[in-house]
Amino acid sequence: MNFGTPEKRKLLKRHNRECDEVFEAWQAYEMLPCPPLPEAPHFPEDLHDMRCGAKTRKGTPCKQKAIYGNGRCKFHGGLSTGPRTAEGKARSARNWTKRTLPKR
Repeated sequence: MNFGTPEKRKLLKRHNRECDEVFEAWQAYEMLPCPPLPEAPHFPEDLHDMRCGAKTRKGTPCKQKAIYGNGRCKFHGGLSTGPRTAEGKARSARNWTKRTLPKR
């Protein structure tokens, strides 16, 4: 099938959810002696050529193939940029002071 990028991202998220469900099932089997493990879903063929696709400063699409579960690379939608709420910012400030205060 020939999908557009938004459809590929949805397919990638669905695949990741299926893998998470199988992983949880594997963890549940740890308590039993030698159980048959559920089979992990295969990576969809349509996603093998998926790229980040975010617009670069030049205006061209990003060509990174190493993408996160959200369908973007580490430069265009990777890890968190920090706390956004007032509560989160206060918690972050408390953590910073814990690290910087001299140990007794």
